[in-house]
Amino acid sequence: MAGDSKKPNVIVFFTDQQRWDTTGLHGNPMGLTPNLDRLAREYTHAAHSFTCQPVCGPARSCLQTGLYATTTGCYRNGIPLPADSQTLAHYFAAAGYDTGYIGKWHLHERGTTGPVPAADRFGYQYWLASNVLEFTSDAYSTVLYDNDDQPVRLPGYRVDAVTDAAIRYVDAHQDHPFFLFVSYIEPHHQNHLDDYPPPDGYREAYTSGWIPPDLAALGGSTHQHLGGYYGMVKRLDEAYGRLHDALKSLELADDTVVLFTSDHGCHFKTRNNEYKRSCHESSIRVPTVLTGPGFRGGQLQELVSLIDLPPTLLDAAGVEVPEQMQGRSLMPLLRGGVADWPAEVFVQISEAQVGRAVRTHRWKYGVDAPGEQGRDVAGAELYEEQYLYDLQADPYELNNLVGHESHREVAQVMRERLLRRMEEAGEARPQVKEAPPRRSGQRKVRPEEAGS
Repeated sequence: MAGDSKKPNVIVFFTDQQRWDTTGLHGNPMGLTPNLDRLAREYTHAAHSFTCQPVCGPARSCLQTGLYATTTGCYRNGIPLPADSQTLAHYFAAAGYDTGYIGKWHLHERGTTGPVPAADRFGYQYWLASNVLEFTSDAYSTVLYDNDDQPVRLPGYRVDAVTDAAIRYVDAHQDHPFFLFVSYIEPHHQNHLDDYPPPDGYREAYTSGWIPPDLAALGGSTHQHLGGYYGMVKRLDEAYGRLHDALKSLELADDTVVLFTSDHGCHFKTRNNEYKRSCHESSIRVPTVLTGPGFRGGQLQELVSLIDLPPTLLDAAGVEVPEQMQGRSLMPLLRGGVADWPAEVFVQISEAQVGRAVRTHRWKYGVDAPGEQGRDVAGAELYEEQYLYDLQADPYELNNLVGHESHREVAQVMRERLLRRMEEAGEARPQVKEAPPRRSGQRKVRPEEAGS
């Protein structure tokens, strides 16, 4: 029986473009995520969780390999994983696991939307996926490709179709430890429609609801799209609940680690002319919950990056974490604490904008490479200060303090933090041009306050 297995099963429940504040865990009053909220209270909620790449393909490269996108070279969409890449599937398979992938891949060559050849599946033995699912499917038309590159049309709303496939996989593999990666497209927009198509009836239920303060202030496409977006989030939470119900009914709940997280958030055309590719909170902060053996730990207050999740999954399963991984396992935090856990998260963006940011509990500091917008480059030799936010006073980043004389010393501290993190990630140390000075009526902030 599966309950006799010494190795825990591992499932990744991966959503696409989901903001952290779609959840009740983060104060959303719309009741969208009762299953995630309940399980987060019982198990482990990473309350301050961020992507390290707010773009689909690069974020996926980080989660598959445990390496920054500038390390793998997958710094924009359409760059395939290098042929010698080692993924989570490779590590789990080497430890005796069955491995499976269902849903959106987005790590094959640019222009390839559907089948992914067997040679480019990087250790996943069972395959039911599409390279760019938003281009081979729609809300009620789900087409994935099997191990033989044949199209498989799945019934139901797309979230349900993918979830049904995942439950079938779990049922068929319950007598042997497995690693299953389930990658949804929701709540990402449907590209050819520029819409967020929820299940029938859900858009109406969530239109004219609560609007996050940044969207209320900045507008964008919020009023057009938020109702559908919320409806997609609601159905994802129902699917997450169904998956846990399946594990419970098969007596696998106590033997299965489930990670819920997302590749990036969504700012609804408020920070640039589309939905992501920005280092603002709306693009980089995501919900992250871990359930199963080893995760009855309550809420983590430390800053967690997407780059930390691959070593965490391996560590939780008792699989040795490769030295080359650039993140850190969360397991020591749950086992009693870590004295030197990083005080900031580091974010790279190399598509549309070439920028970098560093974020502590209180401060967000970001830079942009002048003249590099739209160019196919991973990084730059020169950046300019773009913003500084006091997240304690301004959690939705509506008051940019960069250049203010009152915050000059804080910016200097944050700049050094950013440069250090860039070098630690393997980037060359660039020059950073300070923002032009501005006067404000705020009191001068002491440099020691930058430590928070």
